[in-house]
Amino acid sequence: MNTLELHAICKTFGPQPALVDVSLSVPAGSRTVIVGPSGSGKTTLLRMIAGFEFPDSGSLILDGQTLVDATHAVPAHQRRIGYVPQDGALFPHMTVADNIGFGLASKGDSRHARIAQLMDSVALDSNMAQRWPHELSGGQQQRVALARALAQQPRLMLLDEPFSALDTGLRCAMRKMVARLLSDAGITTILVTHDQSEALSFADTLAVMRMGRLVQSGQPMDLYQYPVDEQTASFLGDAVVLPAAIAAGWAYCELGRIQVNSNQTCATAAIMLRPEQIQVSTTVVSDCHGVVTEREFGGNTCTLTVLLPSKPCRAIKVHSSGTHAPPAGSEVYLTTTGLAHVLSS
Repeated sequence: MNTLELHAICKTFGPQPALVDVSLSVPAGSRTVIVGPSGSGKTTLLRMIAGFEFPDSGSLILDGQTLVDATHAVPAHQRRIGYVPQDGALFPHMTVADNIGFGLASKGDSRHARIAQLMDSVALDSNMAQRWPHELSGGQQQRVALARALAQQPRLMLLDEPFSALDTGLRCAMRKMVARLLSDAGITTILVTHDQSEALSFADTLAVMRMGRLVQSGQPMDLYQYPVDEQTASFLGDAVVLPAAIAAGWAYCELGRIQVNSNQTCATAAIMLRPEQIQVSTTVVSDCHGVVTEREFGGNTCTLTVLLPSKPCRAIKVHSSGTHAPPAGSEVYLTTTGLAHVLSS
């Protein structure tokens, strides 16, 4: 069962198309992440779902209710959709409790009890209830914004890059907390981000946008392993893309003979490997070799730039153990594991 259905959504601002024929199904109770570079249309699409913008054409259906089509549009305040913006957008003249309770119909003790329940659900201590937004950390402000959105008992929760202003450690912790909270509550969620690692770790379903179009959607691991094209492959992580000849399930390229996930036969094609599929050794383990030209230390993992002796020379990125990575200038030998993915032409 799908909570949200988007059908052929189009939107133009002046001469510039922002969304082009976007169709997407969001399963009930899932966490869907819309990811793409700046200007890809992902935030416009989120605002369209929220009711802050309206499409030029297409339809939007939530729980069987048509929110937008060619004849009418339900306004934002009637959609029962929660929305957490990037900066939290808390009311600076209201306390934490009043921000969370904004819009609650209940009064008196029942209102206080509901606010306390919401604060507890997002791991905010009750003694923060009378604090002002400027007295909170960035993570605490985002929890207040989330509690305020949850107070409306939304059918759908929209998160517009809510973790981007937080430092790395806090961003990871907040992401896990929010994912667990929304999953436990059974709330269907859509997150918009340009952070690839955030998208891959948060999503049940991943949708990649580029230039206003939805280029690929599916399970995160499928998109990571089997991207539709080179741009998508590179956007979702480091990728080694090589020209190859394909025959009978094998690719013949600068790394030698590599098994591929296709039985097609063609003289020229592009194949993709993720850097973790390429092993590096300073001892002779294969006929494929190269020279390390750069070593980028990243803690437990190093990213090596290896120059292959092809004509013209080609540099590829591979990963190695941070403590055992060969230094720049080392000759290394390369082997591969798993299947290479044949990219569509």
